[in-house]
Amino acid sequence: MIKTFIDKLLGKSAGGTQGKSRFGKRQEVPAEVHKIDPALVDERAKNVVTTLQQAGYEAYVVGGAVRDLLLGLRPKDFDVATNATPEQVKSLFRRAFIIGRRFRIVHVVYGRGREHEVIEVSTFRAYMDSAAAEQVAGNERTSKGELASMKHAVDASGRVLRDNVWGPQEEDAARRDFTVNAMYYDPANQVVVDYHNGIKDAQKLTLRMIGDPVTRYREDPVRIIRAIRFSAKLAALGFKMEAKTAAPLIESSKLLADVPQSRMFDEMLKLLQTGHAIATIEQLRKLGLATGIYPLLDVVVERADQPFVKAALQDTDRRVGEGKPVAPSFLLACVLWADVRDGWAQRQEGRHGQRPQPPFPALQDAIDDVFNSRIGDVSGRGKLAADMREIWMMQPRFDKRTGSTPYSLVEQARFRAAFDFMRLRADVGEVGEAIAEWWQEFSTADDVRRQDLLEQVRDEQKTRQRVRVRETPPTSKPRGEPAGRQRQGEALVQDSEQDEEVEVEAGAVPPDGEAPAVRKRRRRRKPRTGGGGGEGGGSADGA
Repeated sequence: MIKTFIDKLLGKSAGGTQGKSRFGKRQEVPAEVHKIDPALVDERAKNVVTTLQQAGYEAYVVGGAVRDLLLGLRPKDFDVATNATPEQVKSLFRRAFIIGRRFRIVHVVYGRGREHEVIEVSTFRAYMDSAAAEQVAGNERTSKGELASMKHAVDASGRVLRDNVWGPQEEDAARRDFTVNAMYYDPANQVVVDYHNGIKDAQKLTLRMIGDPVTRYREDPVRIIRAIRFSAKLAALGFKMEAKTAAPLIESSKLLADVPQSRMFDEMLKLLQTGHAIATIEQLRKLGLATGIYPLLDVVVERADQPFVKAALQDTDRRVGEGKPVAPSFLLACVLWADVRDGWAQRQEGRHGQRPQPPFPALQDAIDDVFNSRIGDVSGRGKLAADMREIWMMQPRFDKRTGSTPYSLVEQARFRAAFDFMRLRADVGEVGEAIAEWWQEFSTADDVRRQDLLEQVRDEQKTRQRVRVRETPPTSKPRGEPAGRQRQGEALVQDSEQDEEVEVEAGAVPPDGEAPAVRKRRRRRKPRTGGGGGEGGGSADGA
């Protein structure tokens, strides 16, 4: 018994063999077992791995790409892990950039413009106990100068602020979050290296945290958001989160309050823009995290069932699934449109004792209020705010389909985003379907067809204006007016209706789907020739 106790202290099993390492047991799984299709591996990722290996370094495809390959899926992104330092990696590639301070990694860039592809290369990191790390009193922002010279540091709560200590592969695997994301694939010999039974968990469709979940969430609270994101992404494949991994999520979510707002904003966008936004909303509700993660995310979850917001979330998922780009400005503009629309209406109507404002200043002020109350000061707000503002400010301009406005509008850089926004409004009945179809055709038509479309709008407006004039009720007669004056007044009204001219009021912004506001301009009547009519008739009668 004493010997057994001593063996446990020394890390040995009762049989005298080496016990399981805290870093897991290395397993090299051959191709005939894991059955990964090499054709699914991106050629650029292969090139990065081959270049590093030829330079004498270890290199593997790592993380979610390996998980997807095991499941027979073509990964959208490929990451590479190596024992080369960031500086060594950068020296091997013509277009490589070291980024990040908290975790230093290298981006190897292939191609240019929208077609470019980034392979992210990280160096194996040592598994460092938080107790051994240097501690700072503040956070990443307040302690920036102090952190500059540190490789491994935590704050008072144990959250890792720096993690740039290089180590062996087995330690790198142990510090990753989930078992299915901690496998390494070598495209050259087609071997998968697995330390934590990730292959078995992938086969069992289980999402399991490596190590103690409470400790891991404390080290980096953003792992809570990653757990939600992966559970949403993999739910369609039948994955379930292990009970022990899910249990501390609600209590640990309080730690997110200490994460910089800019990082939380970026993580929120990842939740909504990876092609599983609807599934993410379902997971947040299922896990009891519908509120409390991030204020703007709370708004998204709250409004996810509203037709307009739901259509935007579904459209985002569809575009990601089709490999099309998505912009955070568009989705957030959809989520916050109700606030802008209501604030715009209140200012135009002069509610709450305010003076009524003209349409465009009212819209600008409503947008400013939404930015201040909902978005605040976050990373990238400058461009994000500019794009959202353009989308919103273009909406009333879609109602004006005369003159040069349509030509100038389709030339705007954000026209397509603003049109897609208006198209969604039409889909939920907020805008007339005919307007959306007209703009769809106008935006793609040649000059001749555009002239035809403008003529069509003018004809429709003239028809509506004639109908409105005819339907105008006759002016009521004052009580007790002489019969002769009544008949004369009726004749004047009829004559003036015939001579009435109608024109569109310049700059008017009508409600969606209605004709522009009109004002009436009366032409001066010429005096009648011949006896006894017109304005002289009154004086003749009174003579």
